[in-house]
Amino acid sequence: MDIPVETHICSLLIDNEPFSFNVSGVFFKGKSETLYQSKGNILESTEWEHQGYKVISAFSDNEYELLSNSIRNNILKGIKLADITISEKDFKIEDYHKYITNQEDHIKVINHTKNLKNEDFNLDFEKLALNFSQYTNKKLTSYIKELKNSHIQIRISRPNSLDINPPHRDGYLSYWKNILNVWIPIAGCNEYSSLPIIKGSHLISEDKIIRTKAKGAYINGCQYYVPCMIKTTEGPFEMFRPNPQKKEALIFSPFLIHGAAVNKNTDTTRVALELRFDKKED
Repeated sequence: MDIPVETHICSLLIDNEPFSFNVSGVFFKGKSETLYQSKGNILESTEWEHQGYKVISAFSDNEYELLSNSIRNNILKGIKLADITISEKDFKIEDYHKYITNQEDHIKVINHTKNLKNEDFNLDFEKLALNFSQYTNKKLTSYIKELKNSHIQIRISRPNSLDINPPHRDGYLSYWKNILNVWIPIAGCNEYSSLPIIKGSHLISEDKIIRTKAKGAYINGCQYYVPCMIKTTEGPFEMFRPNPQKKEALIFSPFLIHGAAVNKNTDTTRVALELRFDKKED
């Protein structure tokens, strides 16, 4: 017998400010188990393992400039692929919402920016992964073994929009469960727009979480690959934004609950970069 699809309100607090949206799907609780396992994990024996995240200094001035320029060029390429003509010389990524004014065009752009590879950038991500290894006690690589490739995603969140992922754990998807998540602020990232997380939530048991399956959540008519979490059995999520600054990065466990990065800036698009690093084979 098919379980009926239901629509629930995902209500949460982000830095003590309420935020909510509707989610449709089939919701359930998991088993009495903690999916995060310390032994052999990238976070094993780090001083930040228990909290599940850390803000680190990540880039030199030159590296950050190369990265920012590559992101701008990739967004421009996405706009071209959407058949939208703009002045490339004058384009600023924080003004993206002034050029892409409807959801149809935005989806065309992110169809390009959501699945990029190392070769789409002027920065050596393999070198970057090795540099990040100092924070994890494991050698890292940008090559994701199960995907047999790298995976890089530009996140674009317009003001007054639902350009967000719901609260979720990446670790539910097999190819992400043994990786390190990296979130890098590029433009419009501040206390009103950066990525919210729940400290220590990688240690929450599955029977305490109300969620959908992978590809089982719909928000504003869009299907999401990640399972959507709407609350714990004890009540709404209480999230906060670590808010890394320019040239910094937020690194965290794929089992840490994160998402709902609503952009509360009134006239600035938020742009960030998401990377995933795997353990390097010896």
